[in-house]
Amino acid sequence: MIFKPSELKRKLFFTLFDISIIMVSVLVAFNLRFDFSIPEIHIKAMYLSALILIVSRVVLFYYYRVYDISWRHFGFKDTTSLVYVTVFSTLILLLATYLLRGTEYIIPRSIIAIEFFISLFMILALRISKRLYLESYKINTDGKSTIIIAGIDKANIILRSINGEESDYFPVAVIDENYSNMKLNGVNIYSLDEFIASNIQCEIAIVDESIDLSSVYEKLNDLSIANIKIASDYGDYGTQIKDISVEDLLARKPKDLDKEKIEEFIKGKTVLVTGAGGSIGSEICRQCEKFGAKKLILLDNSEYNLYAISEEIKDVPSVCVMQNVVDISFLENTFKEHQPDIVIHAAAYKHVPLVEANIYEAILNNVVGTKNVIDLAIKYKVQKFVMISTDKAVRPTNVMGTTKRICELYAQNSNGLGTDIVAVRFGNVLGSSGSVIPKFKSQIEQGKNITVTHPEITRYFMLIPEACELVLQAGAIGSGGEIFILDMGEPIKIVDLAQKMIDLSGRNNIKIEFTGLRPGEKLYEELLTDESDCKTQYESITVAAPTYYDREKLNQDIKELLEIEDKLGKLKSIVPEFNHQLNSKN
Repeated sequence: MIFKPSELKRKLFFTLFDISIIMVSVLVAFNLRFDFSIPEIHIKAMYLSALILIVSRVVLFYYYRVYDISWRHFGFKDTTSLVYVTVFSTLILLLATYLLRGTEYIIPRSIIAIEFFISLFMILALRISKRLYLESYKINTDGKSTIIIAGIDKANIILRSINGEESDYFPVAVIDENYSNMKLNGVNIYSLDEFIASNIQCEIAIVDESIDLSSVYEKLNDLSIANIKIASDYGDYGTQIKDISVEDLLARKPKDLDKEKIEEFIKGKTVLVTGAGGSIGSEICRQCEKFGAKKLILLDNSEYNLYAISEEIKDVPSVCVMQNVVDISFLENTFKEHQPDIVIHAAAYKHVPLVEANIYEAILNNVVGTKNVIDLAIKYKVQKFVMISTDKAVRPTNVMGTTKRICELYAQNSNGLGTDIVAVRFGNVLGSSGSVIPKFKSQIEQGKNITVTHPEITRYFMLIPEACELVLQAGAIGSGGEIFILDMGEPIKIVDLAQKMIDLSGRNNIKIEFTGLRPGEKLYEELLTDESDCKTQYESITVAAPTYYDREKLNQDIKELLEIEDKLGKLKSIVPEFNHQLNSKN
């Protein structure tokens, strides 16, 4: 047990060594200054110098947490902080030398400089010794041959992380288009085309997270490299390396995220998020926390979901409200009590087949719930209301999409009453509850064939955090009355997605089965409703052409929709482009 590492033992070890280094460096400095014959008059000064440096340097090392630095991972930033603290302690000795003038303690100024360089060299040498030992290229040549696709700086960090006798990786090449025909820590650098031409056999590829994976994935497949890793979370101490996921492959990273604009929109505001525990709502809450909201009102009718997101929000004050947006009296109490500046409405029923089977409940929750929140936002003078919509609201073929289109119409035609009201429309987000990716993952884990409804069905996809950032950005630039559309990139065939997930799993025994389109499902989702839709100042955000609908008539139509027996017919009268697709054979 005595040799088992611990924080206390590490600190004690370095403290004792630093004291020894100071004593040795002072002794050597005095001997060098006096040609190894120190005059009697300077002996006391030598002891005093050592004492001053020991006390000041050790105290400062503890104060600035130098002893908290990991010996194994000592890096450049650690070196910088250690140099600063060592200089500071040396200045204390210089000040003592000045104050002791005319006393029996005569400390020659040259001693200070000599001691500083000797001491600094020995202190740094001790710190980097373990790092040098561990990185002395004891590469596991029995590891799997690995290429690294990253810029040279990040590639160096990745190499630092994977070099070692216990590593499963044996680096054989670095891929960087700008530094080909060079070496990095003994590893040859190639362009990707040069590496392909070299015919070097490789089993693993580690790819930097910022690289466009779609541009290299097929080439890696052509090289029979199926084992692909992603490197992220870089630091002086290394990087995190994880298995590639289908989300990594499909992720579309918007190039025009304006985080300053988002912060200006959110910072210092009280934000009410409905559906706060859902896939989108919970990420909106995280983003609001990140961008400095003054207070978050988390509203959801799911106890567990509300609890889960409340446990994550720690940096801003938050209030959990377990309510249903359909109950306007309780909802009004929330508005009255908390007086939100911004409302982001993410509460909705979104699963197409379930909505088809529960039409009244979907109309009540999606349409009436949205109407309630908008009406209260206007009544309580909310500055801005942002509604989350969907690509399924465009020329809808199902009840869910039609209810969301009615919500868009109500939002757009309720603007101008004191609250800036905008809607944001986008496609599928990767990994949200009920989406195809978790479903496919579950089928693969169970060894089942993947079920796809139709070989030609396509969908738009985006990562949840990026979609939510764009939602906030759209909210920030909206002046009211707009329906913003997020650029989701190119639509993806679901059958291609399924095949990529099978490839990544390495389970070639799993096949794809086609089950036929479900009620209300269409082959291709659309994001635009009109050719007059136009761009905003951001390429990733388009604004839809306005659709006028008299608000009083729409209120009356919604009331009739709840009462009438032929709800599909009434939905059609409100949204004429609604083309209900009930035939699942296509």
